[in-house]
Amino acid sequence: MTSVVGQRPYADSGSDGGSDGPLTGVNVVEFAGIGPAPFAAMMLGDLGADVIRIDRPGGHAGNPVPPHLDLLNRNRRSLELDLKDASDLEVAKKLIIAADVLIEGYRPGVTERLGLGPQECHTLNARLVYARMTGWGQSGPLASHAGHDINYISRVGVLDTIGPGNGPPAIPLNIIGDFGGGGMLLAYGILAALHHAGRTGTGQVVDAAMTDGAALLTTMLHAWRAADRWVDRRGANMLDGGAHFYNVYRTADNRYLSVGAIEPPFYSAFLRGLGVTEEGDWQTSHGSPEQWPAMIERVRTIIAGRTLTEWITTFEATDACVSPVLTIDEAVTDAHNASRSTFVAVDGVEQPAPAPKFDRTPAPRPRRQPLPGQHNDEILRALAQSDSWPARRQRT
Repeated sequence: MTSVVGQRPYADSGSDGGSDGPLTGVNVVEFAGIGPAPFAAMMLGDLGADVIRIDRPGGHAGNPVPPHLDLLNRNRRSLELDLKDASDLEVAKKLIIAADVLIEGYRPGVTERLGLGPQECHTLNARLVYARMTGWGQSGPLASHAGHDINYISRVGVLDTIGPGNGPPAIPLNIIGDFGGGGMLLAYGILAALHHAGRTGTGQVVDAAMTDGAALLTTMLHAWRAADRWVDRRGANMLDGGAHFYNVYRTADNRYLSVGAIEPPFYSAFLRGLGVTEEGDWQTSHGSPEQWPAMIERVRTIIAGRTLTEWITTFEATDACVSPVLTIDEAVTDAHNASRSTFVAVDGVEQPAPAPKFDRTPAPRPRRQPLPGQHNDEILRALAQSDSWPARRQRT
């Protein structure tokens, strides 16, 4: 397969960002956590917001990844505070007074018990966007219960739709609940609330639940269900592995090829690539789900006859919607990804670059993730001199 290392706009040398991003001037206080809340804060920091993460003394929020490799914490400053200590609590309040956004990912009621709940914080700062990230939400019978991504996507019907028809549901990592339906939903809610606060001068609480977000991601499936175009069984629908033209196939060298030839022109191009000259039932089967299982076996046999590289050579100049299934290592150096700088190296560690891209306010080069408490002196010194937000003085 073709791979190149493209010209990246983010250099490894130096520590300053390249330019101000679209969220420059937005100040964020983040209470340390793991998973979706840090991901949302990372997204804001990627686009120029100044994020101060409040870490617990001597801890790393239960994260098994070492702090210097915890990429979700890039583009931050870190301040260690014991929020159960009265003097440290006052420092946190000083930051909140000057902040635009507060992000917390605790169970419901935790920040209230610390004296930093929405009511207390809005008394300090009426325009504050108070963003809360949980699995089950701030209300409901399960609100106080523990859970993880797999539990949240199970409860809203997402997990049951993923996987082969002859086996159990397949676990899609923690991408759907934690990040797609969680952190990204939280970042979206924060930006909407910031817009409202900018117009009205009034902040509000953003209640982002992974169950709500994961359910939101299934909106199209609910439309199909309403239109009687959805079979409530895995491996029986067009997009869940039930169709021969939207599937994954093993190649002769035990690699995999993904096929998404849905529309008729793309399907015809796919058939030509397969070497199918007598189209006949190949064409009629496209819209006939009852024929899909047999057609899957026919396609499987054909694709198993060549290597992944051979199939890439066959399809790369076509609109057949066929792609190689790349490993993470291969994706980093893939020609298309490299040309768009989809991945970037920071201190030698490859990672996804900030997204989306902006033509007038491109995101700064990502800054390495701080060690807990790394910016204590800088932030505390600035707070002692002024009630305003402590300006960022170092970019490390």
